[in-house]
Amino acid sequence: MQTNPPQTIPFTKEGLAKLEEEFKALTVGRQEILIRLQTAREMGDLSENGAYTAARFELGATDRRLRQLRYLLRFGEVIEGSSSGTIGFGNNVTLESNGKNHTYTLVGKFESDPAKHKLSVDSPLGKAIVGKRMGEKVIVSAPAGSATYRIVSVE
Repeated sequence: MQTNPPQTIPFTKEGLAKLEEEFKALTVGRQEILIRLQTAREMGDLSENGAYTAARFELGATDRRLRQLRYLLRFGEVIEGSSSGTIGFGNNVTLESNGKNHTYTLVGKFESDPAKHKLSVDSPLGKAIVGKRMGEKVIVSAPAGSATYRIVSVE
């Protein structure tokens, strides 16, 4: 069975830089974990060695994250924001709903973080506003009901 290679994974310039920083930090941290693991091994009986068990667990978690980061960095590609006036990946968008303005940056799913106003283009709201222009209104359906947003600005 032949599998297709993955498509590129879109990131903002800042998002890809953060992944690279995390990869470097985890690579250094992994070396420190290996030293702790070796020190714990030298303590003797591994069956009752809490330091050894903790270091192995931490090493496993670090290795899993490093594998994920390698994949994201290998296939990640910086996508520049659209300057055409229509909303697209990388744009900063201010939306008004119920009299309140909220500004979001449209990003890919691996960079999405609503608490930091990073909105995935694959989210219901992201899908609704992509391709729209300033002044347009969109209605987004969600399990809790629908919401109307007016596009205040696109940068």
